[in-house]
Amino acid sequence: MNESEAMLHQLLNIGECMLSCGGEVNRVEDTLNRIGRAYGAVNMNVFVITSSIIVTMTMPDGNECTQARRIVSAGSTDFLKLERLNHLSRCYCAAPTPPEILQADFEKINCNLPRRIAVYLGSMLAAGSFAIFFGGTLADGFAGAFSAILICLLQDFLGPLCKNKISFNLMCAFIIGIIICLIGHLISFVHTDEIMIGDIMLLIPGIAMTNSIRDILVGDTISGIMRFIETLVWSGALAVGFMGAILLMGG
Repeated sequence: MNESEAMLHQLLNIGECMLSCGGEVNRVEDTLNRIGRAYGAVNMNVFVITSSIIVTMTMPDGNECTQARRIVSAGSTDFLKLERLNHLSRCYCAAPTPPEILQADFEKINCNLPRRIAVYLGSMLAAGSFAIFFGGTLADGFAGAFSAILICLLQDFLGPLCKNKISFNLMCAFIIGIIICLIGHLISFVHTDEIMIGDIMLLIPGIAMTNSIRDILVGDTISGIMRFIETLVWSGALAVGFMGAILLMGG
C-alpha cells in the first residue's frame, strides 16, 4: 500500500470514528475534504451516509485513489472524542504530517475511552434527576439511579453480544421494566411510571434524532431520512419492551 492509499485508509478511519461518536454527516464530509486537500490532493470527492463512506482522492500527478467503508456499528454519543478528532483535523490542516504520524495521533484518541465510573455516575444522576423532574419523589429518584446502574451493566455486558440496536433496546427495556415493576411491588411508596420515565431518558436516541433533522435541513436528505427512521424504530423497540414488562407484571 503506497502513501496515498495509506492516507486514504486513515481518512476512512477518522470518518468512521466521527460518525460513531455522533458527528453529523456534513461535519464528516467537510473534515475529510479539508484533511485530504491539506495532504496535497487537488480534488476530493467524499460521500457519507450513516451506513457508508466513499472517498476518492485525486493527486497532482493525476493518480486517483478510491476506498469505501461500510459502517456497521450503530455508534453512540461521545462529544469529547468528537472534539478531539476535530482538534486533530485542524492541527493536521495547519501543519500536515506523514500518514503514520496521523495514524498514531488518531489511535491515541480512539483508544482513550471514557472512564466507566464517570459513565455510571452520570447515568445515575441523569436517571434520578429526570425521575424527580417528571413528578417523582426522592425515593423515585434513588430507584431510578439504581436502575441506571443496571442499564449501564447491560450496555457493558449485553451490548457487545447484541450488535443489533433494535433487539438490544427491546431486551434492555424489557429487563429494566420488569426490575422496576418488581421494585414497585416490593416498595409501595415508589412510583414505577416516574422511575421508567427517568430510565427511558438514558436510552432514547434524542441526539441522533436531532442530528437527522439537521441533516435533512442542510440538504443531506438520504442520511437524514435513514437516521430518522432508525431512531423511530429504536424508540419503538424501547416502548414495546417497557409495555411488555408492564403487561407481564400486571401493571
